[in-house]
Amino acid sequence: MSDPTDVPASSYIHGTAATEQHRLSKLNDLINEASLRELRLRGGENILDVGSGLGQFTRVLARAAGPGARVVGIEKDAQQLAEAVRQARASGEESLVDLRSGDALALPLRTEEWGDFDVAHARFVLEHVRDPLGVVRSMVRAVKFGGRIVLEDDDHEVIRLWPEPPGFALLWHAYIRTYDRLGNDAYVGRRLVSLLHEAGAVPVRNAWIFFGDCASGRSFDAVAQNMIGILQGARATILAQGILDRAYFDGALETLDAWARRPDAALWYAICWAEGIRQS
Repeated sequence: MSDPTDVPASSYIHGTAATEQHRLSKLNDLINEASLRELRLRGGENILDVGSGLGQFTRVLARAAGPGARVVGIEKDAQQLAEAVRQARASGEESLVDLRSGDALALPLRTEEWGDFDVAHARFVLEHVRDPLGVVRSMVRAVKFGGRIVLEDDDHEVIRLWPEPPGFALLWHAYIRTYDRLGNDAYVGRRLVSLLHEAGAVPVRNAWIFFGDCASGRSFDAVAQNMIGILQGARATILAQGILDRAYFDGALETLDAWARRPDAALWYAICWAEGIRQS
C-alpha cells in the first residue's frame, strides 16, 4: 500500500467564486432528479451526504426521505457551506438538514453516529481528493450493516460533441491534464466499483446518469453553458501550467461557443454511478 504522504495534496480546480456557485446551482437543477431516481429511497432513511456543496441535493434527499428521516451534509469549503445555509434559510428549509463543516477524509461525526446511517452518498467528491479510497472507507464505516454506499463521479473521457468543434479535443484534454497536476483523478468514475470493493463494501449495482442534450432540447443551453463554464473556470490553471497557450485556449473556446449556437449541435455525457452494501 502506498504511503498517503507520497500523494500530492489535492486542490479544487473550480474554486468557489460567485460565478462558480451559480454554475453549480444550475448543474444541480439539471441532474438532481436523475440522481434521486437512481438512489431509490424508500423513505425514513438516515442519510449522510459527503461533500454536500451548496446543499441543494442534500435538501432534495431530505424531502424525498420524508418524515422520520435524518440527513447530514458535510462540506469542507466555508464559502460553499455559507451559501448552502443561506439557500436553506431562503427556502424555509434550514431545519430540514444538518449542514456541518468538515473534510471528507475526516468526517465530523459523533461517536454514536458511526455505523448509524442507512445511506452514505457522495457526488463529484472523489475526483477532487488525494485519497478517494480513504473517503469511501469512511463512508462504509458510517453506515449500518446492510447500509448503502452510493458514489457518483466523473470519468472525463466519457464525452462526445457533434459536430466536434475544431480544437475541442485538445482543449478538453488540457482540462483533464490539470487534474493529476493538482493531485486529483479525472478518471475516478471508472474506478467506483473497485473503490467500493477495496473499501470493504459489496458492490451491487452500477449505472450511468446521462447528462447531455441536442440543440433543440429543453436543457441544451444549460448543459452547453455548464461545459463552457467549466473550461472558463480552468483557464487560469491551464495557462499557468503551460498546458496550452493563451491564443489557442481563447480561440478554441470561441469555436466552442459558436458550436453551442448550431442547430445541429449535440452533446453526450454520462456520470458514473455505483452502489455498494456494508455486510461486515
